[in-house]
Formats: sequence, structure tokens, C-alpha cells
Amino acid sequence: MAVTRRRLAWLTPPTYPTCHLMRGNGGRGAAILLAGGKGARAGFSANKAYVPIGGRPMMWYSLETLDRSPWIDRLVLVIRPEDLRAAEQAVERVGVTTPWLMADGGESRHASEHQGLEALSGDIREGRVDLVAIHDGARPFVSSSLLHRLFRDADRHGGAVPTLRVEAPTHRRSGQGKIALLNQESLHRAQTPQVFAAPDLLAAYRRAQVAGFEGVDTAETVERFSDLKVRATPGDPNNLKLTFPEDFALAETIARDN
Repeated sequence: MAVTRRRLAWLTPPTYPTCHLMRGNGGRGAAILLAGGKGARAGFSANKAYVPIGGRPMMWYSLETLDRSPWIDRLVLVIRPEDLRAAEQAVERVGVTTPWLMADGGESRHASEHQGLEALSGDIREGRVDLVAIHDGARPFVSSSLLHRLFRDADRHGGAVPTLRVEAPTHRRSGQGKIALLNQESLHRAQTPQVFAAPDLLAAYRRAQVAGFEGVDTAETVERFSDLKVRATPGDPNNLKLTFPEDFALAETIARDN
């Protein structure tokens, strides 16, 4: 099979590394990996994306899974400029074969998501990208099967978000200080990656920018600034977000068992 070389357009510093090899897998999906976290709540002084888990930097796990997906033929790594070399090493050591580029992160998660989308805007406009997954680098254990279900559901419905039912009793406090138990059947917590139709997703973030709005996650922005119907896809308990020290201890166990 012939392999072609493409150069992808850059959103930010042209000194960043450019494209690699097109696999020609026929996919028309892209993934944005958010890897600009600080890790302060976990007690780290450096970016937690590069904290080792099971002997490998955390970001490597999700980068490897995204790279292997037949749905994805473009990757955007949203990073901090000071982490450029570490990000380069991650791509090299994982052996990424999907065409990739890097973009500077913003001051917030929402801004970083928008940066990643703008890096893909040319391909979205030209119809080379139909679906985009946005994934939090602090969730290293996203599985190939979950990724497949999300792209499949987004392809059918326009958007897909992985969710898990909230198991612990949850209460709501009123302005008068009264406590009410919420209906557990209707409560779910969202995970990433969250996958959406690319043109609608980019348009939603541009509308949000004009409105001065920042969502807590991708789905909130999509729901407020687009007409996409978002499907709740069953999530994965192992796809946990690593935020606090105890999360990293659990992640070591998961990495060892898998």
C-alpha cells in the first residue's frame, strides 16, 4: 500500500513539528487530545499528563488508543509550549502513525478545545473531517471499544457522550438551606471522549466565543449553541479521570492488571 505524506496547517508556532504518514485507513474522523493540565490538585509541580503510570507517562495510554482507532485519521495534541519536547517524545515513543499536529492550549479547558478545533478548521471546511472526538488527557484508560461505540453513535445521531449512572446518593440544597434527595435514575456523570459532527461542533464553539460563553465540557457548548441531538452512550468505569493522589494510586492498579 502506498503511503503519502501530507503537511497539516498549523494554528500556532510554525516551529512545532509537522506531519507524519497518512495511513490511508479511510477514516474521516479526528481526535483532539487535551494535554495541558497542571496537576496541582494531585500534588504535582509539573504537567500531570507526563506523570508515569505503570512505568509510562500518562498521556501515552490514550495517545496509543487514539492512534490505533480506524475511525481517526488526524490527531491534534493541545499542549503547553513548555511541554513541546515531552509531547514530541510521546509521539515518537508511542510510534504514532496517524497524521498529527500540535496547538497551544488556552487559558481554560474550553479555550483549549476551541484551539484544537480551529487547528482542524481547514479540513472541516473542505469536508475531510466529518466527526471530531475531544478527549481529556487525564483519562488514560479509554478503551478501543468505547471509542468505537462513541464514533458509531455520533455517526448515526450527530453526537455521543459516554456516561455512567451516579451510584452514591446525591442531594440538592435549596436557597433556604433545605436538602432534597435527587432521583438517582436520572443522574449520570459524563466522561470523555465526546464525539460530534465536525461542522456543527466548530460552529458551536465560534458562536460561544461571540457570546462570551465557556462550557464545563464539550457537550454543554454543543447543547447550547447547536441543534445536534446528543446521545448518551454507556461509559466505562475504568475510564476514570485522574485528579487527586488517590486517583493515581488506583490508576497504578488498573495499569498493572491490564
